[in-house]
Amino acid sequence: MEPHELLNYENWVVIGNVLDSSKFAYKILKSLEQGNFNVKGIYPKDTTGTAFKSLKEVPYKIDVIDLCINPALGINFIKEAKELGIDKVLVQPGAESQEILDYCKENGITAIESCALVLLSIYRNIKTHHA
Repeated sequence: MEPHELLNYENWVVIGNVLDSSKFAYKILKSLEQGNFNVKGIYPKDTTGTAFKSLKEVPYKIDVIDLCINPALGINFIKEAKELGIDKVLVQPGAESQEILDYCKENGITAIESCALVLLSIYRNIKTHHA
């Protein structure tokens, strides 16, 4: 699967600090929202009740996870994804680890290392030129 093919799926979650506007997870969440994707944020350290804390809490079937969190925490979300049958993960730069990539490969999860913001900017340009 090519990275841009993930944009064919509508239901996303962004895992990371989606509450801090200076963080990439926040920027990715907002960019997906602007692209009319169905997307929610997951931030395990949220104390405001704004973000979900686990994949199980998200009220729809998740197609793609955008992993934008420390790999030491990320592996737990990947294991939860396997339990829930989620099989596509976009792994942001800095969120990857050999453990995560190996776990995905061993468990039939498509893990693509790329940047959602780059993919979305390309996607927007294609839509603009074909409109």
